[in-house]
Amino acid sequence: MEAKLTELVSRLKEAAGKNLESVILYGSAASGEFRPGASDLNVLCTLVRIDVNEMQRLAPAVGWWVHEMKEPAPLFFLTEELQRSTDVFAIESLDVKRSHRLLFGRDVVADLQIPMNLHRVEVEHELRLLLLRLRQHLLHAGRNELELLAVLKRSISSAVTLLRHTLLAFGEEPPQGAANIFARIEELTGAKAEAFSRIYSHRETGAIEGDSLAAYDAYMHALEKVIVALDGMVPKREWQRAGH
Repeated sequence: MEAKLTELVSRLKEAAGKNLESVILYGSAASGEFRPGASDLNVLCTLVRIDVNEMQRLAPAVGWWVHEMKEPAPLFFLTEELQRSTDVFAIESLDVKRSHRLLFGRDVVADLQIPMNLHRVEVEHELRLLLLRLRQHLLHAGRNELELLAVLKRSISSAVTLLRHTLLAFGEEPPQGAANIFARIEELTGAKAEAFSRIYSHRETGAIEGDSLAAYDAYMHALEKVIVALDGMVPKREWQRAGH
């Protein structure tokens, strides 16, 4: 991992020159939860200027990273743009700020200001989208258990992230480990920890305990409980236009 990151930084510096302001590692590799063979190396870069010519200069280095190293393409921002986007990327910005590692340049994310009222809205929005997708998959898959299990396996990673951010929205520091997050979520919202842990175990072991359709149903109901708890944090009248 270190050799790959060192080579990436070298190629980016060679391609961008003085236009490269910073290279930052974020995600599981920065938080200590990296799983070789399963986790990605997520990288964010800031540039002094961004235009067609500058991006084309960077394209060979990014192409090597994506096609040969099999990693996701780095994200590129202007520093001011990164600072101004925390309202619409509140979840992502908070994750990067909390867990990152500077690979080159100056640390442009350490002082990011995250509007936590908008963070709560984004968390609820993403949870509702996840729940809607699960319902839609039921319509398409019917009783095809293999397909439904594949959906559950794909969704649980996002669910863990959103449950962690739910605790942050409640003003709490999330505990380490998925099991502890599920337990605290149950205490705060009433959503059964077992409903989440069964799906998480399925992702880890490839097997699911008990009836898969019942597990799918319990998972959806647990998400509903979390959404209701989050939604109740802010009265709807506070979001209405003046005079209505």
